[in-house]
Amino acid sequence: MWDNIKDFASDFFVTGDPLIYGADVAIVLTVVAIVSALSMFKKWKWLWSEWITSVDHKKIGIMYVIASLLMLFRGGMDALLMRTQLAVPNMEFLSPEHYNAIFTTHGVIMILFMAMPLMFGLFNLVVPLMIGARDVAYPFLNSLSFWLFFFGAMLFNMSFVIGGSPDAGWLAYPPLSEMSHSPGVGQDFYIWGIQISGIGSLMTGINFIVTILKMRAPGMKLMKMPMFVWSVLSSCLTIILAFPILTVTLALLFIDRYLGAHFFTLDGGGNPMMYINLIWMWGHPEVYIVILPAFGIFSEVVATFSKKRLFGYKSMVFALMSISLFSFFTWAHHFFTMGSGADVNAFFAITTMLIAIPTGVKVFNWLFTMFRGRLSFPTPMLWMLGFIPCFVVGGMTGVLLSVAPADFQFHNSYFLIAHFHQVLIGGVAFGYFAGLYYWWPKVFGFKLNEKLGKWAFWLWNIGFYVCFMPQYVLGLMGMTRRVSSYGWDKGWFELNLTSTIGGFLMGIGFLFQVWQILHSIKFMEKAPADPWDGRTLEWTIPSPAPMYNFATTPSVEEKDDWWVEKQRIAAGGAPKPKPALEPIHMPKNSAIPFLMSACWFMVGFGFVFDWLFIAIPGLVGVAGCMLYHSFNYDTDYYIPVDEIKRTEAAARGAV
Repeated sequence: MWDNIKDFASDFFVTGDPLIYGADVAIVLTVVAIVSALSMFKKWKWLWSEWITSVDHKKIGIMYVIASLLMLFRGGMDALLMRTQLAVPNMEFLSPEHYNAIFTTHGVIMILFMAMPLMFGLFNLVVPLMIGARDVAYPFLNSLSFWLFFFGAMLFNMSFVIGGSPDAGWLAYPPLSEMSHSPGVGQDFYIWGIQISGIGSLMTGINFIVTILKMRAPGMKLMKMPMFVWSVLSSCLTIILAFPILTVTLALLFIDRYLGAHFFTLDGGGNPMMYINLIWMWGHPEVYIVILPAFGIFSEVVATFSKKRLFGYKSMVFALMSISLFSFFTWAHHFFTMGSGADVNAFFAITTMLIAIPTGVKVFNWLFTMFRGRLSFPTPMLWMLGFIPCFVVGGMTGVLLSVAPADFQFHNSYFLIAHFHQVLIGGVAFGYFAGLYYWWPKVFGFKLNEKLGKWAFWLWNIGFYVCFMPQYVLGLMGMTRRVSSYGWDKGWFELNLTSTIGGFLMGIGFLFQVWQILHSIKFMEKAPADPWDGRTLEWTIPSPAPMYNFATTPSVEEKDDWWVEKQRIAAGGAPKPKPALEPIHMPKNSAIPFLMSACWFMVGFGFVFDWLFIAIPGLVGVAGCMLYHSFNYDTDYYIPVDEIKRTEAAARGAV
């Protein structure tokens, strides 16, 4: 019996690598520390009632942000491990198999489990406040979306220490992802982790489209919405069109692996190119899904700190919506070299060049907004300024890659690696950092330390250029991606070592951000309602926002209505009259989203290991949660006027 237990444990747990053992120890110590702290301070009930079961969009947004920062740490560690392996020729720090697993998990985590939840976190924290709403359209669905993401991410990350990580690349091309080349459970962790979290992403897209279209404050016509809200709308429209493609594609791959079908296997009559077309029909809109909201953030930041209206509002709206549309007509540029033919390559080369036009328009809009503005340079504005040259270079190299004949040289090289990191870090990460710094006082009620924030900004930016500029040269010298080692004779040593140094500088920048948050919590500097002299509705209410957001529903007359209102009052005008307080209708907390998502986790885990005794009860649990919720009519309550008055008085008095 003991031998059977040892055999099972050796197959179930990942063994044989000191790095994995270190991760095991870190996970155990972290779990023990969290459980001990919650028990010592008697916070289990608080955690359950205030956070796990909450349907408040602000708390859900905070949980998204915390989860995404943890995933940034995990994905960043993967990146530093890869850069360490590549720093010196013939390095034996990582085995080729471990290297393959790390670059696979790095890509998935950074796109799907870091960028997406950080984006959704900002959606939740800001959009209802910007449009004058008290919550999202479907609070229950919002909570379910978060917990599906969370449990999907946990399922995927478990593969690091249980069963083994996927190693077929972050898009899992067949035949590498089929049973013939990936017979272990790593690829099944990949499928079910992404599938579960992807359902949550689709729900979020639906939720925010309805919220924006149906819950705006009176007077806020579509063309009076803040630009960030427009960027969220364009991103969510892309989500609901793109993510069903991912769901179907991964379902077909799972049927191939689990039931022995042959959708993507040549020897069974399938076609792996069908998978590649399908995955990029989702994959290329996906990169625009995550960057469109960053464009909206930069628009809000640059207008606020230039003390001017955003230049070319209508052209920005047109640019955002046209990017959302054109993003579905560029996917084949990812495989110009795969024999599609001259006509197909020419079409997708042209569409890829066309999508650069609305992208470039926005850069000029931001520059003209700053022109003759009364500029100030707090941390959010620094990230905005750091973004512009970075994104311009990334966009220009993207246009180079869109030229089909040239792509035969650039394809699969480190030139491509440098390009998409330039766009995704310089665009997405810098944009979301700017948003976090900008709205942090509104969300938490205190400011972040500016000095530490500037240190983090410069370390990130210097590290970024030191890391990725050499990779353009390496790509042109012939270094291909996915290579885990190279010889001294290649002439790549100096540039790779420089790139690795840059990667570690960015890691130090992240540590400064962690230090900045902890320092600011310790020496809390109370934030006023409008710390940046903002322009939109979220700056009209206390910091942090009350649970109901607005005591009375605001009305909107102009774009940047709060800025116009302040100018009118400063000129001697009277403020808008506020309607009388009335009881506020609010949703009740619910444990069903957490429990249903935990059941989905059981389903995924059971199918990964082919343990139907876990998967079937999980499916029963999902059905039971849905049935219970269908007959639960006690889902809301009213906040009485007296409680609203007390809350408002306490909030205003504290400010």
